[in-house]
Amino acid sequence: MVTTQPMSEISEPLTLDLEPGTVPPLVAVRRWAARALSDLGEDHLVAVQLVATEILTNAHEHAGGAGQLRLWRERDPCRIRVEVDDPSPRRPELRRPDPASARGRGLAMVAKLTEDWGSRRRSDGGKTVWAAIDCTTYPWGRCP
Repeated sequence: MVTTQPMSEISEPLTLDLEPGTVPPLVAVRRWAARALSDLGEDHLVAVQLVATEILTNAHEHAGGAGQLRLWRERDPCRIRVEVDDPSPRRPELRRPDPASARGRGLAMVAKLTEDWGSRRRSDGGKTVWAAIDCTTYPWGRCP
């Protein structure tokens, strides 16, 4: 699942296959991302982990589960693109959360932590939700 090749040499995404219809293993996903992106600055890595788990949770709760998580890396500027495939054609909606509810803030956090995010339809009828986390967007340290 996790490549041991240095990120600087990877031209393909790092891919984690998930079991659709099951609760995503969020702790395992965070650990996988930490191993795969071990050379990122700590704040940038935490942002990637949070965005990945929020998009996965959204896919589980609103789109029938996620099938795959991909991490793409660009070096200059240091940018990580998180992609999650799910079977639903319905696009995610950023809504204003109900202050009385403990839910409904995931995409708001994704929007705050990312340079950009969105979704695209896939040929099989599902979609890919993506988000780009750029280390120059916030005052965290530059990536090595």
